Amino acid sequence: MGPIEASALVRYTREDGLAEALRGADALFLYDFQSSALRDVWSSADRLRWVHVAAAGVDPVLFPELRESQVVLTNSRGVFDGPIAEYVLGLILALAKDFAHTIELQRQGRWLHRESERIAGARVLVVGTGPIGRAIARMLRAVGMQVTGMGRRSQADDPDFGTVRPSAELVRWLPEMDYVVAVAPLTEQTKGMFDEAAFAAMKPGARFVNVGRGALMDTSALVAALRDGRLAGAALDVFETEPLPDDSPLWNLPGVLVSPHMSGDFVGWRDTLVEVFADNFQRWQTGRPLRNVVDKQLGYVPSRGV
Repeated sequence: MGPIEASALVRYTREDGLAEALRGADALFLYDFQSSALRDVWSSADRLRWVHVAAAGVDPVLFPELRESQVVLTNSRGVFDGPIAEYVLGLILALAKDFAHTIELQRQGRWLHRESERIAGARVLVVGTGPIGRAIARMLRAVGMQVTGMGRRSQADDPDFGTVRPSAELVRWLPEMDYVVAVAPLTEQTKGMFDEAAFAAMKPGARFVNVGRGALMDTSALVAALRDGRLAGAALDVFETEPLPDDSPLWNLPGVLVSPHMSGDFVGWRDTLVEVFADNFQRWQTGRPLRNVVDKQLGYVPSRGV
């Protein structure tokens, strides 16, 4: 952050020094996007005007005091769109082609011929119609999947999704889908949206992919749906508790892929996050409009169809 250091007094700190570093600070670059430390030391933010989060999701900092303040909140929207879309395509292919079983058979030295599923023509519901959801939709449509979006409101003839259904109708549309991809922001409205009723409504043999937030799903309900065979599998990159506890049944359930919150983390992502902040910092210093301003009531940067 050389250009920033040349034009401003920069303080670096870990969580345990945040309270002291915040005193007198005008702006905060929250690089650890999962940290909840800001809420605990909010009283020390005596002149804070702007918080930038190194992530697309800002739920860890949307506590009431910040939400109700005049502090501007921005995020790093745009950095992870393409990488997460690629990751989701990879997960769907891994599930449909049973790559995990193939790798295990290879380790055992077993030659066991099987048939795999095609993904072309399969129906996918992408829950979350922000930039990441749109990138996923474009990627999946490019390989022949039939994609429907789900957002706050319905929309016909959407350029990325074709059709967008309202989130209030989630249970109505789940029975038609072969794959369900959760990428919605975590808000009061979306928390726990994939509950027992939602998993019970899913098409038998369907698969669930979550690259949004762990709290979008009821983990116990998902485990039950997997154990009773209603769902054929799941690919999970985010969890209600991270790291995933050692005793979680998700580690060993057949048909489940577990990854450690890495779907958007491409080689060079850390530098890109700093570049996004540096660009916004220059805008802030020169009085130009900031990019990626979060609507603190909605919990994300508003965009068409979300």
